[in-house]
Amino acid sequence: MGKTRRLINTIVFRRILQRWAALAEGAEGIDLSRLRVQNNRAKLLRHHLDRVIAVADSRLALPAIGSDVFRRPRDSDWGWRPPLWREPVPHKGMASVASNTEFAEGSTIFHDCSSSELTLRQIRNTRESDLAAYALRMDVFRFDGSFLSIAVDLPKEALSGLRRKHLIRMDTQIVAEKPLEIFARLNIKHGPNTEQIVREVPMQQGGEMMVEFDLGYSEIAENRLESAWVDLIFEGAQMNQVTIRDLTFCRLPRAEI
Repeated sequence: MGKTRRLINTIVFRRILQRWAALAEGAEGIDLSRLRVQNNRAKLLRHHLDRVIAVADSRLALPAIGSDVFRRPRDSDWGWRPPLWREPVPHKGMASVASNTEFAEGSTIFHDCSSSELTLRQIRNTRESDLAAYALRMDVFRFDGSFLSIAVDLPKEALSGLRRKHLIRMDTQIVAEKPLEIFARLNIKHGPNTEQIVREVPMQQGGEMMVEFDLGYSEIAENRLESAWVDLIFEGAQMNQVTIRDLTFCRLPRAEI
C-alpha cells in the first residue's frame, strides 16, 4: 500500500509540475482575467512552498539545532553551550534594546546608554567550520554609555561539585567589523558574597578565542555556592557589528603545583 501511494504521489506531483510549467510558458499570451486568477493561485501556492523551504533549510542545515557538541579538554567533567547558541528564539531579533533585556533564556543585555541604538539578531550558522546551530549578531550604532555586556547564566550543574581545584574554561568565536576590547568576568555567588574573576578575551585571527578562570586563587565558600554567571563586556563597541558565532563552557581540574 505504501509503495502504491508513493507512486501515485509521484505521478500527481509530475502532472502538477508540468501544469505550472505550461502556465508559466503561456502567461505572456493569455487574457488578463485568467492571468489574474493564475496569479492569485500562484501566490497562495508560493506562500506554502516558502514555508516548507524555510523549515527544511533550517532542519537540514548543519550544524543541527540543539547540538551541544564542541571541542573540549579530555579531562573536563562538565561542558555546556547556552540555549541562545543551541535553540531558536521566538522573536529572532530586537531593536533599540533596553538594558536588562533577556534576549534568550539566561542571556541578558546590560548597558547604560541614555538612548539605545543597539539591535540584536539570532542568525543561523551555516559555515562548514561552525559547531553551534545559531549565532548572536549585535549592531551597535551611536553609543553614549560607558559599558555594554551580555550576562550568561550558568546552569546548576556547573556548581555541582565545584571546588577551588577547578578551572572554568570559556571558548568563543567572535567576529567584529572593527577591532574592540572584550573582557569576560566570572561571577560566583556564595552566601552573601560574590567572587569575581576578570580575564581579557584575546582577539585572534579567525575569531576563535579561549579564557580560563582559575578558582585556585579565589575565596569561594565551596559549601555555600548559589549561582554563577559570566559577563561578556565589550569596550568601544560603537559603530560596529559584532557576531558571536559560538559560546561554550567547560570545567576541568587545575594543574597541581
